Amino acid sequence: MTSDPIADMLTRVRNALAARHPKVDVPASKLKTEIARILKEEGYILNFKVAEEGVKKTIKIYLKYANNTLPVISHIERVSRPGCRVYAGKGDIPRVLGGLGINILTTARGVMTGRHARKEGIGGEVLCQVW
Repeated sequence: MTSDPIADMLTRVRNALAARHPKVDVPASKLKTEIARILKEEGYILNFKVAEEGVKKTIKIYLKYANNTLPVISHIERVSRPGCRVYAGKGDIPRVLGGLGINILTTARGVMTGRHARKEGIGGEVLCQVW
């Protein structure tokens, strides 16, 4: 068992993209399902599906490639870690690559992108950055 399941999910996606796999399986949780939902809404992955295999639930993430060769996600990294949490107020939410990338925040109103949190006027914990 890993001490940081979100970092494990992001590493699995990063490794699958480097190996050009069409999909990757990740152990499921509500937070990881919400992260996958945001990645799909923002166009970074094709689709995701929560599958039950016996007692365990897994998230099948179908990866997206441009021209069937280059991965759409060129960089994905964890920002807030269990040992060093990173919080951003409503006016301090960082922009990723001048607005070309996204950051994913967990707020009092749920998991959302930094752009959406700025529009709502709320801050939260910065989970990861994607571009």
